[in-house]
Amino acid sequence: MNPVSFIYESLSMFHMPFIGFSEILDIIILCGIIYYILRWIRKTHAWALLKGIAIVVLIALIAYIFELVTVIWLVQNTLAMGLIALVILFQPELRKALEQLGRGVQLSSTDYGSNTTIIEELASAVATMAAHKTGALICLERDVTLAEISSTGIPIDSRITRQLIINIFEKNTPLHDGAMVIRNDRIIAAACILPLTAAEVDHELGTRHRAALGLSEISDAFIIVVSEETGAVSVTQGGKIVRHLSDSDLRTMLSTDVYKESKRRLRLWKSQK
Repeated sequence: MNPVSFIYESLSMFHMPFIGFSEILDIIILCGIIYYILRWIRKTHAWALLKGIAIVVLIALIAYIFELVTVIWLVQNTLAMGLIALVILFQPELRKALEQLGRGVQLSSTDYGSNTTIIEELASAVATMAAHKTGALICLERDVTLAEISSTGIPIDSRITRQLIINIFEKNTPLHDGAMVIRNDRIIAAACILPLTAAEVDHELGTRHRAALGLSEISDAFIIVVSEETGAVSVTQGGKIVRHLSDSDLRTMLSTDVYKESKRRLRLWKSQK
């Protein structure tokens, strides 16, 4: 008896289906698709919406288990409409996911390169601008993509340098008004428009701080603000603001919150621009 026949007969004794190469390949592909979909959703604003949908699904399961007639009727009559609503709500994310799939699938999200160098260039630029009271707004992308924000500005795609950052935010230059977006170890855009927060904030805070708070409310970005009036350095994250940071404070936050580890980028095929 060959090994394959022996395994098949052994599984048959326990009423278990035989798993061959096709079944294993099927499972691997399915797991890959599920992983990619969840990872894509995690990087969009739809993540919070997905958690809400999960709660609704859980309620529906409980209703079927305990035979809650009214809830079951409500779920059945709103299912079709709910599917259409989901397509409409996720339409921007679906379009971007298909575009990214065409350009090349990313299996890891960051490629920071030399973290020490990046932190030094960023912190030095911020310290210089703070000393000269040069207003600045720098957005460091993390897991949630800032593609929509960067598309409102001027594309740059340059490595991070102290001189370039200072030059961009220099007063009366074409790109100084707006936000800079940094992805991994590259400056990808400047003069970007950010959404303003609708929350009540201190009257001392200007438009830059309100814009930084607004972006932090809808993403996990790490946003650095330099006040043009006082030269004070602030950081916003998760809808909260930390003000009057020293140079050492900023370096510590960058090293622990943003550039704490180095990961490498891997693509399934080369991106076509």
